[in-house]
Amino acid sequence: MPLSPRVPDLISLDLLLSVARTGSLGAAAREHGVTQQAASLRIRRLEGLLGVPVVTRSRRGSSLTSAGVLVADWAAQLTELAAGLDASLEALRGSRSAQLRVAASLTVAEYLMPRWLVTLQHAARADGGPGLAVRLRAVNSDEVAEEVLAARADLGFVEGPQVAPGLGWEQVGADQLVLVVPPGHPWARRRRPVTVAELAATPLVAREAGSGTRRAFEVALQAAGAEPVAPSLELSGTAAVRGAVLAGAGPAVLSSLAVQDDVSSGRLRAVGVVGLALRRRLLAVWDAGTALSSPAADLLAVARAARR
Repeated sequence: MPLSPRVPDLISLDLLLSVARTGSLGAAAREHGVTQQAASLRIRRLEGLLGVPVVTRSRRGSSLTSAGVLVADWAAQLTELAAGLDASLEALRGSRSAQLRVAASLTVAEYLMPRWLVTLQHAARADGGPGLAVRLRAVNSDEVAEEVLAARADLGFVEGPQVAPGLGWEQVGADQLVLVVPPGHPWARRRRPVTVAELAATPLVAREAGSGTRRAFEVALQAAGAEPVAPSLELSGTAAVRGAVLAGAGPAVLSSLAVQDDVSSGRLRAVGVVGLALRRRLLAVWDAGTALSSPAADLLAVARAARR
């Protein structure tokens, strides 16, 4: 059965995700190599096709509407599949290239992996060897472990604190989780930090169960003697959670990597939490019973060097 003509094209959906991630239509346009006018026109056409507004523009930047947050959450799954198809086709076209299959948690995939892969590709070209075709699958930490243990990925990257049985691991970095709210939220104006009890009792915008971000936050709360209430909204991507907070859906606890530009620009406010340790490990993982292939070992070395 053919797709409906009302299904958006992947480029428009990918542009929407860039707006959610950067908080700026201009920055999203630069990522896609087009003018801001062209990006704005594409978003307007997307809104016309969907029949609902998805982006709100202001002097502070651009953020997603509540409908836009939902569309971005669905779009992230489609664009991930499309990226996997693109990588597979590229590997097919250059069949003599070495191949590397990587699974990474969303925070690592979005904010660290691009730089690591560029370094790896440059090193491969400098050695004069065959090219390197990389297939990157961005999923939550539980799914990374599944991909590696099922031999569908040569190397994985997860957000601690726990490692699934059967996996070897090495810490390649650390990350700070941050409680963020929109500027109009009551917590943005208070002078004293939020307590653990207040945070645990507040329904948050949260990642899905199985994500490293959510697990690290829940483990930190439990270590402080608290249990979180159910989230107000549960979304399957960092960009979608961030977009929901920008749209005023409520507070969230996210990686500092994901919100540093928003906090610097004032689009979001970081709120202190007293008595809660929100630092977590970033880990490379592999099948403990299998030796790492050369490309996987090279990528691990790149990640290790970046930590220093």
